[in-house]
Amino acid sequence: MRILTTTLTAVAALTAVTCAQAQDVEVLHWWTSGGEAAALNVLKDDLSGQGIGWQDMPVAGGGGTQAMTVLRARVTSGNAPTAVQMLGFDITDWAKEGALADLNTLADQNKWGDVIPAALQKFATHDGKWVAAPVNVHSTNWVWANKAIMDELGISQPQTWDEFVAAMQKAKDAGYTALAHGGQAWQEATIFDAVAMAAGGPEFYQKAFVELDEDTLSSDTMKEVFDRMGTLRGFVDDNFSGRDWNLATAMVINGDAAFQLMGDWAKGEFLNAGKTPGEDFLCYRFPGTQQQVTFNSDQFAMFDQDGAVSDQQAALASAILSPGFQIAFNKVKGSVPARTDLDVAELDACGQQGYEEFKAAAASGNLFGSFAHGHANPAAVKNAMYDVITAHFNGEYDSATAVDELVTAVQINK
Repeated sequence: MRILTTTLTAVAALTAVTCAQAQDVEVLHWWTSGGEAAALNVLKDDLSGQGIGWQDMPVAGGGGTQAMTVLRARVTSGNAPTAVQMLGFDITDWAKEGALADLNTLADQNKWGDVIPAALQKFATHDGKWVAAPVNVHSTNWVWANKAIMDELGISQPQTWDEFVAAMQKAKDAGYTALAHGGQAWQEATIFDAVAMAAGGPEFYQKAFVELDEDTLSSDTMKEVFDRMGTLRGFVDDNFSGRDWNLATAMVINGDAAFQLMGDWAKGEFLNAGKTPGEDFLCYRFPGTQQQVTFNSDQFAMFDQDGAVSDQQAALASAILSPGFQIAFNKVKGSVPARTDLDVAELDACGQQGYEEFKAAAASGNLFGSFAHGHANPAAVKNAMYDVITAHFNGEYDSATAVDELVTAVQINK
């Protein structure tokens, strides 16, 4: 009898655990820095208020490459997470495999199509069905500057490439690291994104990185892009190799470096450190890209659960695109809402600026998916470009050779 009682108790406990887990969402993501973790807590708290637990599956690595490797292993083993943070073509690739849930009923009920720009819908939908919920829009062509250093050196906001180079030279001559940078391929590609848009303009960017036009990839303008990357390399400190992006941001926060070229997730680090935009740091578009926005959009893709969307997945997707959450989350994260119908008075000055520029770019046709963050071309092409860009940045190629290697890399992988 004692054995039976013990067995029944164990079964009851196991059943309770199973039921509890059934009310959880297991979420794979790569938001592991201080500002990112704080933003993620907004989503966890929202779900907790609905009685839904959160099983965290963080995979460190700012560009998400490691997370996608872990995801592939999970899916291959038949153990897909409930939801996964994804970017751009990664969503498209999984949708093509038929692995993602159909969110159309939810999207129709909440009129997502009316408030999400077409440039984001390109990745949130596949073959006429919604497969992901956009949580935010990050734009990548930002400069982050230490205001105290700029004031000390009499540097005003650079408007052109030449003015930016002169500002960095002034900072370097004064003994500061002019450009805080982390030597990782995705970070170098992020810089390349902005440099290419500034050097060639929107038509060049579209042809080179979206259409993968060989004449554009092999052009003199592309060589100029690599030349400018070489110039930027001269303003980076000697210890940049392998540095995480948030540690580079900390260099600007702490007054060790004057500038960083990074997406607006960097702002989350400034805010998490108690810094105020306009007082402690400045944010502005990379010189020459003032009218354009290159973006990535973090989206949560829901993996198919036996042909149906679970209640937990529906709750997660609904929470992500609710107006209140979009404001609360992006206020902490440093990004801007994916919806275009919101009052963003609660956002800080950089956030309000970014939101208005995002909406204006969407309306004028100047909203471009960032190739560095998987929103311009498929992963195989993106990764091949990464290899060439980072090899050039590290001195393995001169600019002319880098152009040739870029053309070859695209030819092989597209």
